[in-house]
Amino acid sequence: MYQKFLPAALAAQTGWKEWPSFGDDLAKFLLFAIPVVFIYGICIGSFLNVVIIRLPRGESLIKRSSHCMTCGAKIRIIDLIPVFSWLFLKGKCHSCGEKISPRYPIVEALNGILYVIDLLIFGVNFNCVIMMLFTSILICVAFIDWDTMDMYVPMLLLIAALAIPSHFLTYIPLKERIIGIFIISVPFLLIGEISGAYIKKKTGEKVRGIELGDTILMACAGALIGWKAMIPSAFIGIILAAIFGLIIKKVTGSSKFAFGPYLCIGLWIGAMFGEEITMWYILQLPKDDPIQYYSAFLLR
Repeated sequence: MYQKFLPAALAAQTGWKEWPSFGDDLAKFLLFAIPVVFIYGICIGSFLNVVIIRLPRGESLIKRSSHCMTCGAKIRIIDLIPVFSWLFLKGKCHSCGEKISPRYPIVEALNGILYVIDLLIFGVNFNCVIMMLFTSILICVAFIDWDTMDMYVPMLLLIAALAIPSHFLTYIPLKERIIGIFIISVPFLLIGEISGAYIKKKTGEKVRGIELGDTILMACAGALIGWKAMIPSAFIGIILAAIFGLIIKKVTGSSKFAFGPYLCIGLWIGAMFGEEITMWYILQLPKDDPIQYYSAFLLR
């Protein structure tokens, strides 16, 4: 069964090209791999909950054991099983009976499901591992920004740090990564500076149309996934933010909302399919189109 495993594991290509190398053993392998990856994902998701809750509060991620946020009671080992413990406890603390937010199992399950999708898209290779780490960081960034409307810059720099092993272990050229750093972050920076100056002049508030954290996020992500994936990522994130921003304004009456979660969704989708979307779009352009000419120059 595993005779073809090593060539597939070392192949720096996407999963849908890699899976045929498993031949008739593909179904058996996936039947084994998907549950393992999902369980691994929800366990990592359990730690992500700790990061999302404690990091904005400045609490240690490792010193204090998991505890009820209401009564402070230490959570029993049997209650630390990701997703399932929340279901068994019916969403309540075993000590005080206070309700436990359903977001805990949602984050855990989300991380597990996205890990499985990463596996199916990228196959069994180093790029898949890097994308799983990227996925988990995006989940943390999205939920922290949703809660606090702020981003933890060292966490964003972790994304840029992933670009180092990614450069040596995956196929994205250095030129595409460098362009990826600037292609979205520079327009975001300019929009942020111009809008910030305009808003301050009109209202006296120090508010930017696009915050600096969003700009840093796109720069760091560009270093990891390259410019071809960044363009669809930004487009998807902006469209989602526009749609849900209108909904939030209608429901709450406020125009303020976190941009980061929608950018994170766009970045994850872009990391999965963005390069294919960009290449498809370029191929549809007329031969004399300047965008296609410039893109061909970048792709050389």
